[in-house]
Amino acid sequence: MVTSEREVRVGVLLFDDVEVLDAGGPFEVFSTAGRLARTPDDRPAVVCTTVAATTAPIVARGGLRFLPDHDLAGAPALDVLVVPGGVTAAVERDPAVIRWLAERHGAAELTLGVCTGAFLLAEAGVLDGRPATTHWADEDELATRWPAVEVRREPRWVDDGDVVTSAGISAGIDASLHVVARLFGPDLAAATAHRMEYAWRSTP
Repeated sequence: MVTSEREVRVGVLLFDDVEVLDAGGPFEVFSTAGRLARTPDDRPAVVCTTVAATTAPIVARGGLRFLPDHDLAGAPALDVLVVPGGVTAAVERDPAVIRWLAERHGAAELTLGVCTGAFLLAEAGVLDGRPATTHWADEDELATRWPAVEVRREPRWVDDGDVVTSAGISAGIDASLHVVARLFGPDLAAATAHRMEYAWRSTP
């Protein structure tokens, strides 16, 4: 058990046709880290929540249903904003969500984009002039549609300070563990991966 002086609040954006592991992988990493790291008064050091445009059920790719904790207006302050991918076309055209992403990125300590979540961050202007990555099958589209983004085609994730982006689907788990290592140290990240029985690639 690790004792942490800080509590980190993580929020995962949900939307219809979100990729299940893009959202669930980071949620599992951060919630597991919260079980292993406790505050001095024995609360989880990481608290996870989910946010969507409304609190109506979300139907992910493959049909899995999620029930968001908060709508955009009711979302609490977040230290880490997680933006998963999936089929993002409808969300890209939703000005309320895009505006919320830009605002919450500015207020958060760190934003993590998983897979085509990079498309949503690019649409919000978060990736302008920054290096970023996405699923290998979507790299060309990211580069073509948002030429201000410096698309990196090899790494499993790209860390650009307050923005981390990952390649596709399972790569979001590796990137999330990297974020845990940044926030709490590599020992907690390794312990989290071990608890999950996950072979963490700790370098991009």
